[in-house]
Formats: sequence, structure tokens, C-alpha cells
Amino acid sequence: MQSYEQSLQQARKFLLEHDDYLVVSHVQPDGDAVSSTLAVGWLLSCLGKKYTMLNEGPIPQRMRYLWHADEIVNLAEGDLPRQYSHVICVDCADFQRVGLTQRFFASDALILNIDHHPTNNGYGYATLIKPDAAATAEILFDLLKMFEVKWDIDIATAIYTGLLTDTGGFRYTNTSSKVMAAVSELLALGVNGPELAETLLEELTLPQVKVLNLALSTLQLSPEGDIAWVSVTPQDMLDCGAENEDLEGIVNYPRNIRGVEVGMLFKVINERAVKVSLRSAGKVDVAALAQVFGGGGHTRAAGARIDATLEEAIPLVLQEVRRHL
Repeated sequence: MQSYEQSLQQARKFLLEHDDYLVVSHVQPDGDAVSSTLAVGWLLSCLGKKYTMLNEGPIPQRMRYLWHADEIVNLAEGDLPRQYSHVICVDCADFQRVGLTQRFFASDALILNIDHHPTNNGYGYATLIKPDAAATAEILFDLLKMFEVKWDIDIATAIYTGLLTDTGGFRYTNTSSKVMAAVSELLALGVNGPELAETLLEELTLPQVKVLNLALSTLQLSPEGDIAWVSVTPQDMLDCGAENEDLEGIVNYPRNIRGVEVGMLFKVINERAVKVSLRSAGKVDVAALAQVFGGGGHTRAAGARIDATLEEAIPLVLQEVRRHL
């Protein structure tokens, strides 16, 4: 297995030797996925390369301030006229996480896989994977240092956004000294940390408050009090005028109850599919738990899609959580 330094060199070579890239991240992109996509786009623009940024789904409104965020093509609103032979996947724990964007990968496409999820299986022609990185943005911070490009406020803000969101505002255990050293550099470049924290972590939309209210009304705890969960249905989303991005952070409410080891949010997709988001207090590796259902993620934050009704999915997941506890 090659070292991290060798992987950085391999990624650098991939970016320099080719052109006309397709850059994608995972479905329902979060702060790290969006900022990583744009960071790669920014680098490619500095290198004079052609590229297209694509996602299956919209970019959250609160991240529209990022450099060229409006250039990320949303498959729900548009299509691409052709396939690409060189693809860069960022923050995708496994290949399926790219969603429908894979329709635009040529059958013989060379893929550069840049990611920080421990469950990443190393798909692609070239890989740049660092499981102990706090965010894919942290890996890109290192990768961009491999090029002779002048950093500006745009790229600094993008990288900072990925670090801020994937560390929960620098509160999670993945907030390393390396992360804080990077943050120090980014702040020195002019990043407005307090403003970003307010926009990304504090500010709530009215639909977000409404759907949180409905979700909390479904709160249930196991008899032992160590597992808690809430659920949201499509009708709830409709009634509240909520989007997927409005669900972010809800799973932390059941998880934050004193004594709870695993908190969960069950989001009904349709009559036969449910997405479960899992958060751990530390005793349970929820990434391993999610893999049982074909999902993945991090030790303390993971998720999976379950092809079942809500009534069927909840006991299935509870049984697995109990086994891991």
C-alpha cells in the first residue's frame, strides 16, 4: 500500500497529465462535499484545465456564497450532453454515493478518488484516501500545497467551510492539531470564521424549525435509555415546506440526550425505502453498523438506505444497534 505522500504525488500527476475533467461528490451534498468539489474546480481553473462540476441534487442555499457554487450542475434541473473520460470523485465513501452522475462516466473512465471515510473501498484508477483526516477538505488543503498556485480568499473560504462543517464547528474528536494549524493559515488569508459559523451552524430557516418540531414529536427511547430516535415522513417535509438540507443536525437531538449512546434519524424516502442517519457517543462504531445495511461513514457518524417500510426498518436497525452495544 502506498503512503499518503505517494498518494498525493499520484493525485498531482493525475491532475497535471489530463484535461477535461468531471468533478462529482456524493448525493445530498453537505459542507465538505460542496467545498471539496469547488476546491478541485478552483485548482483546475488555476491550472488552465477544462472541467465540469456535477451533483445529483441541489447545493444547499446556505453554501451559495462559495466560489462558483452556481456552476455545479444539478441533475434535477439539467443534463450533460456527453460522457467524460477523466473523473474526480470527492467525499464519496463508495462508488454508489456518486448517484446518477455515473451516467456521465465513460465506460473506460479514469477515476481519481479523494476521500476521508474509513469505509472507502479504494475504487478508481488513482486514490487519495486518508481515513484519519477530519474532512476531504483537509486532504485538499494538503493537495493544493503540491501546486504552485497562489491561495486567495475564495479557496481559503472553501477549505475552511469543509473543515468547519465536518468537525461540527471544531467540536468533534476529529479536530486535530493539524486541522487547527490549517485553520490558522486560512484565517490569516482573511476567512471570516465567526460569520461562517453563524451562517453554517447557527442560522435556522423557518421550515427547518417546523420540521425539527415534527421530528421531535416522534422521539422514542429504548427501555434502557441508551438508544433514541426520531423520524420524518415525506408528508412532514411537504407540510413544513422543508428541503433535505433542513434535516441537517436533527439527528444530534436524540444523540445528545444524556445516557444515549446511539441517536438516529429515520427519513422515509417512499413506501419501501428509508434512510437512517446514525450518531454515536463513542461506544458504537456506527460506520461498521451502517455497513451491515450497505451504508457507511465514520465511526461516530454514518448512514444507510434500507429498502423497507418505516415500521420494518426501525426494529431492524434497533436490533443491530443493540448487538453492537
